[in-house]
Amino acid sequence: MKGISWVVAVACLLAGCASPEAPQEGVRVVATGLGDPYEMVWGPDDVLWVTEKSGLRVTRVDPATGRKTVALTVEDAVHTEGGQDGVLGLALHPDLLRGKGRDWVYLAHTYAGGTKIVRYTYDPAGQVLTGPVDVLTGLVSGVDHQSGKLRFGPDGRLYYTIGDQGANQFGLYCETIQAQTLPTAAQVKARDWSAYQGKVLRLNPDGSIPDDNPEFGGVRSHVYAVGFRNAQGLTFTPSGLLYATDQGPKSDDEVDLVRAGKNYGWPHVAGYRDGKAYVYARWAEAENGCAAERFNDYDIPATVPYEEETDWDDPGFTPPLVTFDTVDDDYDFRAGAGCDPSTAFVCWPTLALSSLEPGPAGTLLATSLKDGAVYRVPLASGGEKAGPAERIADTVNRYRDTALDPAGGTLYIATDVGGLTRDAGGKPTRDLRNPGAILAYEL
Repeated sequence: MKGISWVVAVACLLAGCASPEAPQEGVRVVATGLGDPYEMVWGPDDVLWVTEKSGLRVTRVDPATGRKTVALTVEDAVHTEGGQDGVLGLALHPDLLRGKGRDWVYLAHTYAGGTKIVRYTYDPAGQVLTGPVDVLTGLVSGVDHQSGKLRFGPDGRLYYTIGDQGANQFGLYCETIQAQTLPTAAQVKARDWSAYQGKVLRLNPDGSIPDDNPEFGGVRSHVYAVGFRNAQGLTFTPSGLLYATDQGPKSDDEVDLVRAGKNYGWPHVAGYRDGKAYVYARWAEAENGCAAERFNDYDIPATVPYEEETDWDDPGFTPPLVTFDTVDDDYDFRAGAGCDPSTAFVCWPTLALSSLEPGPAGTLLATSLKDGAVYRVPLASGGEKAGPAERIADTVNRYRDTALDPAGGTLYIATDVGGLTRDAGGKPTRDLRNPGAILAYEL
């Protein structure tokens, strides 16, 4: 145990620190035994604050020793085995531990009534979160495409992503995607947030609607931007610009520069509005009723209406900064080494981008679930453009989220407990190298 005193080593064993392991491709293990870490934030106390999606906890992890301390077990949180629900986004108030009486931590999680955002007060003496106060309740939730990333903006507002709930695919193929549906004035008055699917929200810290939020269809709500599929990455850069990642259906994962009142295209467009590969099949509108059709990810029955990307034109559409693995119309999504129908999605070109972090020297760092890697995206033109991405820190894991130490030298990476990813040969595997862990990579 080189570099760790005997006393600290014993304390680590009692607290569940990771055992020292040999470096793997420049990546070292910091901590293990986490229940699907979802959001990870570097705190003002130089500790990693981590939500555990399936563990239904908020855990604080010492990045030097890996020692874990549970700050909160969320009693009313709900998680479905294999689902994307559970304890999700985390945002630390900018005044946390600054002696200003605002030691607040904001948490998003699913519960019996949907999804809610809750404010807790941190007790530094006991190192626990107490006194929950509901900020925004009754948001739509399900088992798929929750998104669920929470951020404080430099304007003092909270930003939150809600996915399209997995509508129009697999077992939910009879559900209509609502990413373009706009809330009505009557819905806002009744606190009916059902139209918030596939959106980026902006709210005051008390949950109210900011007076300077954009209007969509003449209605001001919590909605800040529309047209997202599953935006699991959300971050501000030091310049104050807001960026998001969005997962594509079979191709076209994207990084977006998110602006107020803009439309990012889903489900009419995936990636650029280029008419390549992606078409929008509206299964719920099948002529004989959706239930009469069997969902197929490759062939659209004649009774199911569909549209090409170029059939849709909205003046508010904002193309992404960069896309990953855009393919042409003749691309064979069925092909792929070692793929059978149950694992075919892993062989599709999509990366399943799962988080976004500002990196050193004007870059963005995005994680991938499907190939266990971090993608470093260089920004240009004041953050308005992006260059080719570089793949780093690759291992056989599902990378979920990252946190960068203030010095900018070490990137901490959280991994899923289970699921499919690609092995070193590009084939689907469930044999994850470091499940439920926090890893460290020297940039």
